[in-house]
Amino acid sequence: MEERTAGGSPSGGSRTGRNLPAAIAVGVGLGALVIASLYTIKELFLVVVVAAVGVGVVEMTRAFASRGIRVPVVPVLVSMAAMQAGAYWGGPAWLLGVFVVSVFVMLIWRMFAGGDGEGAAGQGGGGQGAAGRTAGYVRDATGSVFLLVYPPLLAGFVALLLAPGDGRDRVIVFIAVTVASDIGGYVAGVLFGRHQLTVISPKKTWEGLAGSVVACTVVGAWLVTWLFDGHLWQGAIIGALAAVLATVGDLIESMIKRDLGIKDLGTILPGHGGLMDRLDSLVTTLVPVWLLMAMFF
Repeated sequence: MEERTAGGSPSGGSRTGRNLPAAIAVGVGLGALVIASLYTIKELFLVVVVAAVGVGVVEMTRAFASRGIRVPVVPVLVSMAAMQAGAYWGGPAWLLGVFVVSVFVMLIWRMFAGGDGEGAAGQGGGGQGAAGRTAGYVRDATGSVFLLVYPPLLAGFVALLLAPGDGRDRVIVFIAVTVASDIGGYVAGVLFGRHQLTVISPKKTWEGLAGSVVACTVVGAWLVTWLFDGHLWQGAIIGALAAVLATVGDLIESMIKRDLGIKDLGTILPGHGGLMDRLDSLVTTLVPVWLLMAMFF
């Protein structure tokens, strides 16, 4: 969610520094792809999810590699696809089970993959000795487990949303409130943003957060009453929580990028950056939205 810097002047080609026409075109195209796949064959939508999250995983592994954190991308991608399948056909227990197995696979994989050779001086093997094999193990294993959680494990809740008979509508509510958070925060931040929300992301403002909450609450209340014949308060709770957690997701992504010393995780989406720059708010809203909808409906 991009906003104008609080108390600052606009930057770049637009007031937010984004290529707004390109961003809108990409957003519309992604929305059309999601709706077309979702309302044709459910499993086709899962393929789209796996592809999108897979690109995000590749972006994250490359970003980690820039700081010397070695994460084997193929095992993470296989684990991510297995988590989606397990969640969709087996439910939460299978999602958790596949995740735990994947963690052990990553720990064992790194054990036999060997280290980067640091600390192996004097071993006479150029990194082939015990010191060479263990160098950086905790660093790489921690990064690997992190990338199994964020985004693959969190994205597995898309499959849990989709699995019930009314799963398509559940996914629509989830996507709609998250998109509403982005749009509401963007508009309110550009028009009224004056007070900086946090130094983690200087372009975010309290006014933008308020706009996100209002937009999400309205969209959530509308869709829940329309699609599920639910109560306004149920949709309002889903929307308000999604707005806060979508903002938290943006801040988490900002912290990751700041720590790694990069501006964007990728360049695949004109006007947006990388796919993870779009998935950040989605993955953090997934679990609570799934939980609330499971409780309400």
